[in-house]
Formats: sequence, structure tokens, C-alpha cells
Amino acid sequence: MSPLEKIAARRAELDQLAEALAKQLAEVDAEREELVVAERVLMRLYEQEAEAAAVGQDAGVPQRVQVAGRSVLKVPHRGEVPDASALPADYQQMLKIVRVAGGPVMVKDVGAELGIDTTVAGRLEPLRGKLSKPAARGWLHKLPNGTFATRP
Repeated sequence: MSPLEKIAARRAELDQLAEALAKQLAEVDAEREELVVAERVLMRLYEQEAEAAAVGQDAGVPQRVQVAGRSVLKVPHRGEVPDASALPADYQQMLKIVRVAGGPVMVKDVGAELGIDTTVAGRLEPLRGKLSKPAARGWLHKLPNGTFATRP
């Protein structure tokens, strides 16, 4: 192989390496941007919690927080508040339905109790999401088969 061919081959290798590194750098930049957004959201939530604590807001009253410019109700973790009275009313109602059932409950059963048309599957998906939120925060237990039960 002549010196010119070796140079050309090495240049091709370096071009491939530069392309791979550029792609990796783009991925890193995208992830950093996502982290900046997540950090801003968390800082806003912490500030709102600090303001609520400074004002002496009652822990038993559901808190409204700003997320992406929208006011939403905060579903606290179970350990943060003494009882379910700190949950928004619709979440309290869902917890009550699951407690009264006495065992694992399917989403469609909760929907039927709430008066949602359970024959349309698309109507149950938002409810599944609403039940998953208290499950993620320790209020309910989501079983592998998709049912929900109360936590002791």
C-alpha cells in the first residue's frame, strides 16, 4: 500500500470517528437540555412548596402547583401527609372505592362506580392513569395483573 493510500485510509477512519462522535455529542446535548428543563420544573415545585409552607397552608388541603404553565393538583406521597384528606376529592373517592371493594379491583370496576361508560376502552385509560398516580406515591398497590389494591 502506498503512502497516499495509507493517508486516504486513515482519513476515512478519522472521518467515520468524527461522524460517530458528532452523533454522540448531539445525544449528550439533547439529554442535557432535558435535564435543564427537569431541573427548572423541580425548582418551581420546590419554590411553590416552600411558599405554601411559609404561608402555613394546611397539610389537609390539596395543593395546586404550576407545571408547564398549568395549574394542577398535587398528589402527595403517602409519607408526606397524615391521611388521605390531603388528596384531591376525586382521588379520595377512588381510594374509597378500592377500600370498599376489600380486594384487588379492576379499573373498569372503579370506572363503573364512578359512572364512567366502561364499554368504551378509551374512557378507562385516563382513569388507569389517575389510579397509577396514587399507586406510585404509596396510596395504592398496583398488582402485576393491572388491578389495584389498598396498602396496609
